[in-house]
Amino acid sequence: MTKLNRTFCAVALIAFTLLSCNDDDASPKENPLASYLLNAGFSQVNSNIDGGNYEFGISFIPKVSGKITDVVVKLPDDATNLRVTIWDVETEEVLRTETVPSVNADEALIYPIDPLALTKDKEYMITFNSNDWYNHVHPEGADATYPVEAGNFQITGYAYIGTTNQTIPTAFQTDYYAGDLSFRFQKN
Repeated sequence: MTKLNRTFCAVALIAFTLLSCNDDDASPKENPLASYLLNAGFSQVNSNIDGGNYEFGISFIPKVSGKITDVVVKLPDDATNLRVTIWDVETEEVLRTETVPSVNADEALIYPIDPLALTKDKEYMITFNSNDWYNHVHPEGADATYPVEAGNFQITGYAYIGTTNQTIPTAFQTDYYAGDLSFRFQKN
């Protein structure tokens, strides 16, 4: 083999290795919020500003193992130091608390976090504490039937609790979803 052929083979091997390890080859990131709202029938939305402080969000079960890489927040008013919590539903243990420094009104913010591993078929909840939110309802006032299929997730419920404390929500509702809080997930 000539020196030129060996050099070409070495460069080709390095390029193949780099391309194989590139993040572009990882599975795409998925956000279940849009599928959840569509499949629950919550197509009508309005804003609620300064409606009192609540801890609220959705519970969900991943159908595949993977990781949360970002939280996604959209509010109808500016906010600072927004607390987002990810819970183990069974134990009510806080798995992760993230503080989003600043959210601009009516703009979705993708906030990167250190990846949080999720286990297939285990139930989690993601919540945030705010006095501002979008309220999503069915145009005919119908209830959602849970679980709601949303890509690689089953959304098992929406819940809230009136508080400023970091407390897992216990009041479940089926006739609306208040948010918009979600996450981006990458399966293994």
